[in-house]
Amino acid sequence: MDRYARQAAFSHIGKDGQEKLLGSRVTIIGMGALGTAAAGNLARAGVGFIRMVDRDYVELTNLQRQVLYDERDAAQGLPKAIAAFNHLSMVNSEITLEPVITDVNPSTAEGLIDGADLVLDATDNFETRLVLNEACHKHGMPWIYCGALGSEGMTMNILPGSGGPCLRCFVGSSGFSASESCSTVGVLNMLTVTMASFQSAEAVKMLLNSEFIRKELLVVDIWRNQFHTIQLEKDEGCPVCAHGQYEYLGKFNWSYTTTLCGTDTVQVVPPKPLEIDFKIFEEKLKKAGSVQVSPYSLKFKDEKYEITLFQDGRAIIKNAIDGNNAKSVYTEYIGL
Repeated sequence: MDRYARQAAFSHIGKDGQEKLLGSRVTIIGMGALGTAAAGNLARAGVGFIRMVDRDYVELTNLQRQVLYDERDAAQGLPKAIAAFNHLSMVNSEITLEPVITDVNPSTAEGLIDGADLVLDATDNFETRLVLNEACHKHGMPWIYCGALGSEGMTMNILPGSGGPCLRCFVGSSGFSASESCSTVGVLNMLTVTMASFQSAEAVKMLLNSEFIRKELLVVDIWRNQFHTIQLEKDEGCPVCAHGQYEYLGKFNWSYTTTLCGTDTVQVVPPKPLEIDFKIFEEKLKKAGSVQVSPYSLKFKDEKYEITLFQDGRAIIKNAIDGNNAKSVYTEYIGL
């Protein structure tokens, strides 16, 4: 317990609270700017089990705000979950860290939150958040929404069964506009670590059943020095928390594409997870371009496209025009 002496000295945690944190289990969905900061906070705080889920790999542009990674991770193109595991294992070797390289969608969401006491949203799109909202409501799992863009951020605790609103009450069926992203609007690293700190502080309070858990939506603009809370009411017509109807969950049975945080990078997800033999695809693809294989992915590059293929069959395709173009490239080169 010496490692946590300064934290256990805080009257609202104490030795008993610290032991409770060590016995707690958290899933973090997304290991980008928000997820890396939140994971670092919780690992240092002594949360005993942290599952870190991400579908992407480290790139140089991530280093401005994704605090667990460095230039070596980007040069190696390490999956973010693995890079986060490597760094946090050297921060706290006494807790259990579980890196998971996968996409969060209607067929995987329930398994990824299984066994957790709490889920932290650190994603970059509302499509995933709406799936997560349904999965957590179905299993009575508390979770914390968090988002950041430009200099503005929002976070809200969502507590199924408490009588309060869920995310669907707040954003409707389609979430907010997807026309803006960190690539087009930008994002301040000071904002992402600030929002992740609010989120991880609430996580500790929720794991300890504190009386000070925030009930309102917190809205922050660090550039304009604005901090305020908004009391949201439950939508009595909400299909999720009022009627237990899940529009997205369990209905994933086709391949689909997702544009990542950028304008020319598209992820293609097959209808079901596969088991890719990189050696077979290395032999196949080296005739058409350059191929690099790591334990976690295969990278192929020709004169126009760059494809990162993962063992579950997912691929991230750079320089794709749109989702349809990405599917065509996937079919042409991967052929599954």
